[in-house]
Amino acid sequence: MPSMLVIATTAVPDHLRGALSRWTSEVVPGLFVGTVSARVRDQLWNAVTEVVGDGAAVLVHPAPTEQGYAICTAGTRRRVPMDFDGLTLMRMTAPPPGSSSAKGRQSQG
Repeated sequence: MPSMLVIATTAVPDHLRGALSRWTSEVVPGLFVGTVSARVRDQLWNAVTEVVGDGAAVLVHPAPTEQGYAICTAGTRRRVPMDFDGLTLMRMTAPPPGSSSAKGRQSQG
């Protein structure tokens, strides 16, 4: 049975955006929304994870969890989904060394 999915992408190849737009609508740049079967969702996500490269992607889809959805991530992300007693929460990781946000924090002192 088809269900809704949301895929958010950042800095991914144009051909991936084109492949996603065959099955979903790109409502704003990098944000894809659609209603597909679980099989198509899994195939789309496999395509994303294979070519995400230095970019990033997040998939949110319905799941039989307490929250009613599941979160999957691929690529370089500062926000990492973590399971806390059955709830998925997002954990922030430290910025990579040499990034502009890390330099900004060091100079504020």
